[in-house]
Amino acid sequence: MDAQVTEGRPRDREATRERILRAARTLFGEYGYEQVTVRMIAAAAEANIALVGRYFGSKAGLFGAVLDGEPTIATIFAGDREGLPRRLAEYAAERMRHPPESPILRALERSALHPEVQEVARRRLITAVMEPLEAQLGGPEAHARAHMAAAMFLGIGAMRRRLGPEAPTAADLDRLTAVFQACLAE
Repeated sequence: MDAQVTEGRPRDREATRERILRAARTLFGEYGYEQVTVRMIAAAAEANIALVGRYFGSKAGLFGAVLDGEPTIATIFAGDREGLPRRLAEYAAERMRHPPESPILRALERSALHPEVQEVARRRLITAVMEPLEAQLGGPEAHARAHMAAAMFLGIGAMRRRLGPEAPTAADLDRLTAVFQACLAE
């Protein structure tokens, strides 16, 4: 399909979709899910508000699309299985110390219990954490073992949000490694 020109700017479905995604990423990252409206996103993207619905279905669908573009921890799962508990412990220790660097992942943490975000957060947990970890683990009860490791991450994030950041010690890192070893053992 050829691009049409309207008011000096080409009409290009993919370019418009990307403008909407960029605007949503910026606004969700700055204000959080609850404070951002579809109207705000459309205005920032210089797009018709109806296009948000056409391309993404809903505000939650748009948030999910933005989230899909965020970094995952799947790289931690790559590599040897023997080193996986330590890599997971190091990542968890970093989460004890700091929230995620991505403003979108911080927005997800803040809004994970919002009814519109719950399914998006669930899907993200499954596709970005559970499935890659299960694939890396293989073997008996891979799902249950991945589930236990994911529960550790979620618990650490909840503790940091409620009690504040805490710098883990070397002994904490060793304890976390032992916990992940136990979670992942066949």
